[in-house]
Amino acid sequence: MQQKCERHERHGGRGGHGRHEQSNPEGRARHRRERLFDANDIRLLILHLLSGGPAHGYELIKSIEGLAKGEYVPSPGIIYPNLTLMEEMGLIVAGEGQSGKKAFVLTDEGKTSLAAQTQELEAVTGRLATLGVLGDNRRLPEVQRAIHNFKMALNTKLGSAGLSQETLYKIVDTLDQAAKDIERS
Repeated sequence: MQQKCERHERHGGRGGHGRHEQSNPEGRARHRRERLFDANDIRLLILHLLSGGPAHGYELIKSIEGLAKGEYVPSPGIIYPNLTLMEEMGLIVAGEGQSGKKAFVLTDEGKTSLAAQTQELEAVTGRLATLGVLGDNRRLPEVQRAIHNFKMALNTKLGSAGLSQETLYKIVDTLDQAAKDIERS
Protein backbone atom coordinates (compact mmCIF):
# COMPACT_ATOMS: atom_id res chain seq x y z
CA MET A 1 0.00 0.00 0.00
CA GLN A 2 2.89 2.35 0.78
CA GLN A 3 4.17 2.07 -2.81
CA LYS A 4 0.79 3.11 -4.20
CA CYS A 5 0.67 6.14 -1.87
CA GLU A 6 4.15 7.29 -2.92
CA ARG A 7 3.25 6.88 -6.60
CA HIS A 8 0.16 9.06 -6.22
CA GLU A 9 2.07 11.71 -4.30
CA ARG A 10 4.92 11.71 -6.82
CA HIS A 11 2.65 12.02 -9.85
CA GLY A 12 0.05 14.18 -8.18
CA GLY A 13 -2.75 12.16 -9.76
CA ARG A 14 -1.65 13.22 -13.27
CA GLY A 15 -1.74 16.92 -12.33
CA GLY A 16 -1.13 19.72 -14.76
CA HIS A 17 -3.91 19.74 -17.32
CA GLY A 18 -3.60 23.50 -17.65
CA ARG A 19 -4.16 24.33 -13.99
CA HIS A 20 -2.01 25.38 -11.08
CA GLU A 21 -2.93 24.88 -7.45
CA GLN A 22 -2.47 27.64 -4.91
CA SER A 23 -3.46 27.60 -1.27
CA ASN A 24 -5.80 30.24 0.04
CA PRO A 25 -5.80 31.45 3.67
CA GLU A 26 -8.11 28.59 4.72
CA GLY A 27 -5.56 26.06 3.44
CA ARG A 28 -7.79 24.73 0.65
CA ALA A 29 -6.41 24.46 -2.86
CA ARG A 30 -7.63 26.94 -5.44
CA HIS A 31 -7.27 26.22 -9.12
CA ARG A 32 -6.00 28.87 -11.48
CA ARG A 33 -5.97 28.39 -15.22
CA GLU A 34 -2.65 28.49 -16.94
CA ARG A 35 -2.29 31.29 -19.44
CA LEU A 36 -3.04 30.10 -22.94
CA PHE A 37 -1.24 32.96 -24.64
CA ASP A 38 1.52 35.19 -23.38
CA ALA A 39 1.89 38.89 -24.13
CA ASN A 40 4.10 38.18 -27.18
CA ASP A 41 1.42 35.90 -28.62
CA ILE A 42 -1.23 38.58 -28.10
CA ARG A 43 0.93 41.24 -29.76
CA LEU A 44 1.53 38.92 -32.69
CA LEU A 45 -2.21 38.28 -33.05
CA ILE A 46 -2.83 42.02 -32.95
CA LEU A 47 -0.27 42.59 -35.72
CA HIS A 48 -1.86 39.79 -37.74
CA LEU A 49 -5.37 41.17 -37.36
CA LEU A 50 -4.28 44.72 -38.13
CA SER A 51 -2.61 43.49 -41.32
CA GLY A 52 -6.18 43.08 -42.58
CA GLY A 53 -7.01 46.72 -41.89
CA PRO A 54 -7.56 49.21 -39.08
CA ALA A 55 -9.38 48.09 -35.96
CA HIS A 56 -10.09 49.34 -32.46
CA GLY A 57 -9.52 47.34 -29.27
CA TYR A 58 -13.00 45.84 -28.99
CA GLU A 59 -12.86 44.65 -32.61
CA LEU A 60 -9.52 42.98 -31.91
CA ILE A 61 -10.97 41.21 -28.87
CA LYS A 62 -13.95 39.97 -30.89
CA SER A 63 -11.72 38.87 -33.80
CA ILE A 64 -9.52 36.79 -31.49
CA GLU A 65 -12.64 35.31 -29.88
CA GLY A 66 -13.90 34.45 -33.37
CA LEU A 67 -10.66 32.69 -34.31
CA ALA A 68 -11.03 30.53 -31.18
CA LYS A 69 -14.78 30.00 -31.79
CA GLY A 70 -15.57 31.51 -28.40
CA GLU A 71 -13.19 29.27 -26.43
CA TYR A 72 -10.77 32.11 -25.68
CA VAL A 73 -11.57 35.78 -25.18
CA PRO A 74 -8.69 38.08 -24.27
CA SER A 75 -9.60 40.59 -21.60
CA PRO A 76 -9.41 44.33 -22.18
CA GLY A 77 -6.70 44.27 -19.50
CA ILE A 78 -4.57 42.23 -21.89
CA ILE A 79 -5.41 43.98 -25.16
CA TYR A 80 -5.27 47.67 -24.27
CA PRO A 81 -1.91 47.70 -22.45
CA ASN A 82 -0.41 45.76 -25.38
CA LEU A 83 -1.84 48.27 -27.84
CA THR A 84 -0.22 51.08 -25.84
CA LEU A 85 3.10 49.24 -25.74
CA MET A 86 2.95 48.45 -29.46
CA GLU A 87 2.31 52.11 -30.17
CA GLU A 88 5.34 53.05 -28.06
CA MET A 89 7.40 50.43 -29.94
CA GLY A 90 6.38 51.99 -33.26
CA LEU A 91 4.59 48.87 -34.50
CA ILE A 92 1.17 50.53 -34.75
CA VAL A 93 -0.29 54.01 -34.79
CA ALA A 94 -3.65 55.16 -33.55
CA GLY A 95 -6.06 57.35 -35.38
CA GLU A 96 -9.75 58.11 -35.12
CA GLY A 97 -11.93 55.42 -36.61
CA GLN A 98 -15.35 55.74 -38.21
CA SER A 99 -17.12 55.18 -34.89
CA GLY A 100 -15.07 57.87 -33.15
CA LYS A 101 -13.05 55.24 -31.30
CA LYS A 102 -9.29 54.92 -31.57
CA ALA A 103 -8.49 52.74 -34.58
CA PHE A 104 -5.07 51.17 -34.85
CA VAL A 105 -3.08 50.67 -38.05
CA LEU A 106 0.16 48.80 -38.72
CA THR A 107 3.27 50.84 -39.39
CA ASP A 108 6.00 49.69 -41.77
CA GLU A 109 7.92 48.52 -38.72
CA GLY A 110 4.86 46.52 -37.63
CA LYS A 111 4.58 44.91 -41.05
CA THR A 112 8.28 43.99 -40.93
CA SER A 113 7.90 42.53 -37.44
CA LEU A 114 4.91 40.48 -38.53
CA ALA A 115 6.73 39.18 -41.62
CA ALA A 116 9.67 38.09 -39.45
CA GLN A 117 7.42 36.00 -37.19
CA THR A 118 5.48 33.84 -39.62
CA GLN A 119 6.33 30.55 -37.86
CA GLU A 120 5.36 31.97 -34.47
CA LEU A 121 2.11 33.30 -35.96
CA GLU A 122 1.29 29.88 -37.41
CA ALA A 123 1.82 28.32 -33.98
CA VAL A 124 -0.41 30.87 -32.22
CA THR A 125 -3.20 30.72 -34.81
CA GLY A 126 -2.90 26.92 -34.73
CA ARG A 127 -3.52 26.95 -30.97
CA LEU A 128 -6.55 29.19 -31.50
CA ALA A 129 -7.90 26.83 -34.15
CA THR A 130 -7.34 23.86 -31.82
CA LEU A 131 -9.35 25.65 -29.13
CA GLY A 132 -12.15 26.12 -31.64
CA VAL A 133 -12.18 22.40 -32.47
CA LEU A 134 -12.11 21.60 -28.75
CA GLY A 135 -15.13 23.82 -28.19
CA ASP A 136 -17.04 22.30 -31.11
CA ASN A 137 -16.42 18.79 -29.82
CA ARG A 138 -17.10 19.69 -26.20
CA ARG A 139 -20.49 21.13 -27.21
CA LEU A 140 -21.64 17.84 -28.74
CA PRO A 141 -24.67 16.69 -26.72
CA GLU A 142 -23.23 13.21 -26.18
CA VAL A 143 -19.99 14.66 -24.82
CA GLN A 144 -21.85 17.12 -22.57
CA ARG A 145 -23.99 14.29 -21.19
CA ALA A 146 -20.97 12.06 -20.54
CA ILE A 147 -19.04 14.88 -18.81
CA HIS A 148 -22.08 15.72 -16.69
CA ASN A 149 -22.52 12.05 -15.67
CA PHE A 150 -18.82 11.80 -14.84
CA LYS A 151 -18.87 14.94 -12.68
CA MET A 152 -22.02 13.82 -10.86
CA ALA A 153 -20.60 10.36 -10.09
CA LEU A 154 -17.26 11.79 -8.96
CA ASN A 155 -18.80 14.53 -6.82
CA THR A 156 -21.29 12.11 -5.25
CA LYS A 157 -18.53 9.69 -4.32
CA LEU A 158 -16.06 12.35 -3.13
CA GLY A 159 -18.84 14.01 -1.14
CA SER A 160 -19.35 10.88 0.92
CA ALA A 161 -18.05 11.14 4.47
CA GLY A 162 -15.58 8.53 5.59
CA LEU A 163 -14.10 7.48 2.26
CA SER A 164 -11.33 5.00 2.84
CA GLN A 165 -7.85 5.65 1.54
CA GLU A 166 -8.21 2.54 -0.63
CA THR A 167 -11.37 3.95 -2.24
CA LEU A 168 -9.61 7.27 -2.91
CA TYR A 169 -6.70 5.43 -4.54
CA LYS A 170 -9.14 3.43 -6.67
CA ILE A 171 -10.82 6.67 -7.82
CA VAL A 172 -7.44 8.20 -8.67
CA ASP A 173 -6.36 5.06 -10.53
CA THR A 174 -9.64 5.03 -12.47
CA LEU A 175 -9.19 8.70 -13.41
CA ASP A 176 -5.59 8.10 -14.46
CA GLN A 177 -6.62 5.10 -16.58
CA ALA A 178 -9.47 7.04 -18.20
CA ALA A 179 -7.02 9.85 -19.07
CA LYS A 180 -4.58 7.34 -20.62
CA ASP A 181 -7.37 5.68 -22.59
CA ILE A 182 -8.54 9.04 -23.95
CA GLU A 183 -4.99 10.11 -24.81
CA ARG A 184 -4.37 6.88 -26.71
CA SER A 185 -7.71 6.73 -28.51
